[in-house]
Amino acid sequence: MDLSNLSPAKGATHKKKRLGRGVGSGRGGHSSTRGTKGQSSRSGSKNRPLWFEGGQMPLHRRVPKFGFNNPFPTEYSIVNISRIARLIDEGVLDVDTTITPDVLEEAGAVRSAERVKVLGDGELSVAVEISAHAFSSSAERKIEDAGGRATHLE
Repeated sequence: MDLSNLSPAKGATHKKKRLGRGVGSGRGGHSSTRGTKGQSSRSGSKNRPLWFEGGQMPLHRRVPKFGFNNPFPTEYSIVNISRIARLIDEGVLDVDTTITPDVLEEAGAVRSAERVKVLGDGELSVAVEISAHAFSSSAERKIEDAGGRATHLE
């Protein structure tokens, strides 16, 4: 046996159905197995966008739209007080130095030090100085209650 003698197994291949070749072909002399009339019976009917709804008013136009969607929001990398407290307990952050966005990024608390906001989830028991671009009111209060200082960056 060699490559020149190979052929598909019996029954593995089928002849292509030849549509639209007259009444005697048995395959649609009139409508070529597409049914009668309508968009789906025409050529090119499968080239519709996925969101097309047959001429019905599309969903994205039916749904009410209101309010203001800011195209240029100020996005912050957030870090909670509980995360900072845990990093201090683990010895990753030093209490004696000011905790800045760069220090938080280096410690793995935030992904980017570009704009950092400190949120007030958790408790802080150590007096620590934290510098960030924004603070929630509860975070600022908790830092100052622990004897620390919250410094806003530009």
